[in-house]
Amino acid sequence: MTDVPDTAPEVPILAEPAEGVPDVVDTPTGLSRLVQTLAAGTGPVAVDTERAQGYRYTARAYLLQFRREGAGTALLDPVPLIPEPGLSSLQEALDDAEWIIHAATQDLPCLVDAGLVPRRLFDTELAARLLGYPRVALGTLTEQLLGVRLLKEHSAADWSVRPLPDEWLTYAALDVELLMQLRDVLHEQLRAAGKEDWALQEFAHLVRQAGLPLVPRVDPWRRTSGIHGVRSMRGLAVVRELWTVRDELARQLDKAPGRLLGDEAIASVATTIREGSPVPDSRALQAIPRFNRREAKRYRQTWLDAIQRAMQLPTTELPPMHLPTEGPPPPRTWSSRDPEAAARWEAVRPVVTALAESLQLPVENLIPPDPLRRLLWAPTGLDEPSVRTQLADMGVREWQVDLVAPAIATSLAAL
Repeated sequence: MTDVPDTAPEVPILAEPAEGVPDVVDTPTGLSRLVQTLAAGTGPVAVDTERAQGYRYTARAYLLQFRREGAGTALLDPVPLIPEPGLSSLQEALDDAEWIIHAATQDLPCLVDAGLVPRRLFDTELAARLLGYPRVALGTLTEQLLGVRLLKEHSAADWSVRPLPDEWLTYAALDVELLMQLRDVLHEQLRAAGKEDWALQEFAHLVRQAGLPLVPRVDPWRRTSGIHGVRSMRGLAVVRELWTVRDELARQLDKAPGRLLGDEAIASVATTIREGSPVPDSRALQAIPRFNRREAKRYRQTWLDAIQRAMQLPTTELPPMHLPTEGPPPPRTWSSRDPEAAARWEAVRPVVTALAESLQLPVENLIPPDPLRRLLWAPTGLDEPSVRTQLADMGVREWQVDLVAPAIATSLAAL
């Protein structure tokens, strides 16, 4: 009998790009040469970005990485090239190529902001989700499918620093080193599983979404962590004023808002506020640890002034405790609000979940949660044609409608 080792062999680490780390392109002349090189390449182009989230106010790209057959790997610093001369020539060079991106929803916003928009896309993370892989991080997939491990120690670095350290540039180059090979493996698996058309529809949807203008959030300050503990409208006014002044200051300084004052500090002071409460003073802020951090202390008077404004607002100008919502309430409340809707949810939800499991799909990839809730809360019809129309009108893709509409209609008919 052959001895079986107690542990699996260690997966080799890819520590350096096969062709070395290229110099960073950061001049108009270098950009012109890069455009010619990439345009002369063939096939798809692997694309990645590095941002400085958690350090800078915006989520702009501070480094762009490209790799294409016949062109090799390129590293581009867009900061000195935007707005002039801009990257329109690079867009033209890559316009006919399929762009391979891992987790495109993370990279597309900053690519669009830089003037780069794919016409065709292959998202390796989304492809892996459609194939039912439980873990879809780039490093995990390259290790599992290509037998190579990538180190990810610089993923959360401050990529706005200049000059960029050599080890960071190595990391950035490696992020696109294997994307084309990973794409080919996943594409073949999608084809073998009969899911290629599903993926194509999803990728086309991502491209369409990338071209749409962003819709501003209503009351973005309401997303402050810990706000659920604020029990008064006056307290909410304190959150709003602190959030707004922090956001304005962060924009001016180009710093992540949380580096100036954490959400926990805002929520902590706001939870102490009731109508008629005394105005928190400097001593009260000193008692909250998060206000004693170096950056927060530097702007203490700014925070005190914001709190003062909130405390002096007339009652008619205080924010409501809750905003009206257009969508349905949480399904857990349906039984008391609308028993018939609750019955529809209880009948359909397990059927959809079972269908997703049988297809080896996350249920949210089979059908997004919001359209399903909206359909079951207030359907305009319960037969299959009506269900199909309603889902399609809410942006559910054709492949998803084809799979879920018959199952939903059958479940509803049995009620």
